[in-house]
Amino acid sequence: MKIAVIGAGIIGVTTAYELARDGHEVTVLERRSAAAEETSFANAGVVAPGYVTPWASPGMPSKVLQHLLSRHAPVKVGLPLSMSELTWMWKWYQSCKLDSFVANRARLQRLAFYSRARLHRITADLKLDYERSEGCVVLLRRERDSQGVQPGLQVMREAGVSFKEIGPDEARQIEPALNPDMSFFGAIHLPEDEVGNCRQFALLLKTEAQRLGVKFQFNTQVSRLNASRGLALTLIGDPKPHTYDAAVVCAGVDSAALLMPLGLKIPLAAVHGYSVSATLREPLNAPRSAVMDERYKVAISRMGNRVRVAGSAEIGGSPHLKRASSLQTLYKVLHDWFPGAANLAGGAQEWKGARPMLPDGPPILGASGVPGLWLNLGHGSSGWALSCGSARVVANLIHGKAPDLDISGLGIERLQT
Repeated sequence: MKIAVIGAGIIGVTTAYELARDGHEVTVLERRSAAAEETSFANAGVVAPGYVTPWASPGMPSKVLQHLLSRHAPVKVGLPLSMSELTWMWKWYQSCKLDSFVANRARLQRLAFYSRARLHRITADLKLDYERSEGCVVLLRRERDSQGVQPGLQVMREAGVSFKEIGPDEARQIEPALNPDMSFFGAIHLPEDEVGNCRQFALLLKTEAQRLGVKFQFNTQVSRLNASRGLALTLIGDPKPHTYDAAVVCAGVDSAALLMPLGLKIPLAAVHGYSVSATLREPLNAPRSAVMDERYKVAISRMGNRVRVAGSAEIGGSPHLKRASSLQTLYKVLHDWFPGAANLAGGAQEWKGARPMLPDGPPILGASGVPGLWLNLGHGSSGWALSCGSARVVANLIHGKAPDLDISGLGIERLQT
């Protein structure tokens, strides 16, 4: 089939690659001038399936309220809030019920473990060489943090996730650069988790997709989808409709506006995250792989000759304004654990990215209900961790094959219940 993929972030690139592997004629349409320039550009890079969990969880609304006046809060609500953001927050609040959370967490983790396996398969088959390292340590500052993670650890035990609760001394053996003056309660070691450079992987896979015949059209924005006479796409600056046998929408937050005229109301919100990347000043003072600060929900990752610290979940406010307190939290956490690791004086890269999130957590994969139109969107902060699996699922569905895992609850029908 002749298929258009709308969006060239990590979701769009992996989708295009999988469709091309199946023999389809694929064209990727991307409004930016290169692949992976928005949400995929400078994310934390952590692939930790056991820690992939919905933001909509019991107790989370009260935590958000408690964080409103906190300077270093992991979750922030900015003003003004649009009507669509207020509606999204109400739906999110309704999804924080225990039964919804349990079901959605199971859906996310099934997809996350499948996606990690697919990531490893692609990396090995194509011999992709990108910045990556194995292992993740979740640092627990206080006993309260340890108590808070216990329900999640029980879920990981039941799922067979490999992890170990360790004390500060053992944590320092795994990550010897941890600040010797920093006292903390303990840690969780996840040896099978990893960190990888999402954008590097996306650009390498884009090249492999092009070898399979995929065409990438950059600086090309889709303004309209028309399904009344077959599937036609209208591009900004080009009045002539472009027809395809099928199209997959992977356009992040912008997907909602694109789908609305077709009667598809997708409750996507931009939940912004931040990161700071800087060259290593002294490699011996930097993390070996991935470190997560449980209290502040901040990840510190080793990216080749750089260190990246990433976190925050911010809804509302101006999408273009970087909140100073969010960036200060990242610098604080980096200094707490790895002082002197990064060459911050040499010019750090500060980044803010919009993560397309659905109120209840899991993405929407598969048929849209409109003939020929497919969806692969709403991955939130877990896009990198879910990308390879989501792409294979959607490619299988388009090809008429049963997916390799249970995808119940990941279709658009979930939004209609």
